[in-house]
Amino acid sequence: MPLSPNKSRAGVLAAMLLLLAAGRAAADTPADFARRFDAEARKLDPGQGDASAARGERFFKDPHGGEWSCSSCHTANPLQTGRHATTGKTIAPLAPAANAGRFTSPAKVEKWFRRNCKDVLSRECTPAEKGDVLAYLRSLQ
Repeated sequence: MPLSPNKSRAGVLAAMLLLLAAGRAAADTPADFARRFDAEARKLDPGQGDASAARGERFFKDPHGGEWSCSSCHTANPLQTGRHATTGKTIAPLAPAANAGRFTSPAKVEKWFRRNCKDVLSRECTPAEKGDVLAYLRSLQ
């Protein structure tokens, strides 16, 4: 017996809601990204040690021979709101402790690391550099 149009729509809507809920439940966490960056770094260099918050802090604050550092826009305290050095646009805090939405979307994490590393380093960050920066940001409370 075929379903009525209303029952079909209700079933489709229910399935969509379940998929949305499953997507939220499967959201990535900063710890997930830390594990990925460590695994990627070890693939490139099997002798690579664990990510370091101390290295990450130095990396974050160092201008790397250019004009900008990560802290140029994200401030020396990533628990605070930043401001883009050129546009003046407000930037939400980068540290996960101050902004629970940070480091939860693979597409956004890759997009912003790629863009910001190119601005600061004139190249993409290595997985080890990403891991160190994330270790630093996760250490902040």
